[in-house]
Amino acid sequence: MRIFGITYDTGFTTAGTTTREPFDPAVVRREMQIIRDELGCDAVRVTGGDLDRLETAARHAAEARLEVWYSPFTNGLTTAELLDFLTDSAERAERLRRAGAEVVFLTGSEISLFTVGMLPGDTFAERAAVLADPQRLRAALPGLPARVNAFLGTAVAAVRARFGGRVGYASLPFEGVDWAPFDIVATDAGYRDARTAGRLADGLRALTAHGKPAAVTEFGCTTYRGAADAGGRGDAVIAWDDRARPVRFTRPVTRDEQEQADYLRDLIGVLDESAVDAAFVNTFARYDLPHAADDEHDFDKASFGVVKVLDGGRGGTAYPNLPWEPKAAFHTLAEYGRGRIRTGSGPAAAG
Repeated sequence: MRIFGITYDTGFTTAGTTTREPFDPAVVRREMQIIRDELGCDAVRVTGGDLDRLETAARHAAEARLEVWYSPFTNGLTTAELLDFLTDSAERAERLRRAGAEVVFLTGSEISLFTVGMLPGDTFAERAAVLADPQRLRAALPGLPARVNAFLGTAVAAVRARFGGRVGYASLPFEGVDWAPFDIVATDAGYRDARTAGRLADGLRALTAHGKPAAVTEFGCTTYRGAADAGGRGDAVIAWDDRARPVRFTRPVTRDEQEQADYLRDLIGVLDESAVDAAFVNTFARYDLPHAADDEHDFDKASFGVVKVLDGGRGGTAYPNLPWEPKAAFHTLAEYGRGRIRTGSGPAAAG
């Protein structure tokens, strides 16, 4: 891989709140420095649904000398509202690029699931229910690529009118994206689970077969025993309230940081041996799934974060004044990042 990166959530919006509360720019600045200096990442994929937060985090990432993958990840917008969001974001990303940062712009993320008008259903829950119903899904899929590509064609043209860097899109496999307008082919479906383990290599070959740089924009594992078999569905063990806050586990799960760390080590090895140009671990932190001493409320067990956010906003000890502690996965990534630096492919080598 040319690029070893991690995703960074600035706040996914839902039910009048976000997954990143509070959003403190001083904490963001410190975390970006840690991503660069401690994890040895080359790049960060900055995600979220708030225009100002995305710009703030992207600026701090650039100041930390990280390549910025500027990645709007919205929820519940119409296609017209999403287009406005993308064009505004592209202008902000271009200002950052012209100031000297290396910036890639992604024209949305998983829009078929999170944008109104692509799949049947006015809400994410209704659209997700379509995916869970094989009969309804078979009926919905034939027309989906045309809707997705019609929007993306318009979006790419609008973004290129405002942004001079490379352009991609964080896709899902069933969207049938036409990659002709893009500089980078990318997928959020980089997870390996019990069902897909035998098909991962074929999926990576298909991703890199377009003759363009390919990126896995998400891969990772949650933090309980058996989570490796669940892959990208590892957080499905949480029941949420109508304010998108975790309430309880749907079944007992046992905390297992080593399983998460081993999964990431294995997947990084697979990606390193593939022709993928860039890969992004999901994710640095899930502020909405805090760690608690009470096992029944230790929602970090269902978090893809490589740090455990501490409940009550209390500070950690490894990095004073930051509200989290590193997990085993953090140290695994740091070891890999140090190895890249030693071999001349990591951020220190790039300056």
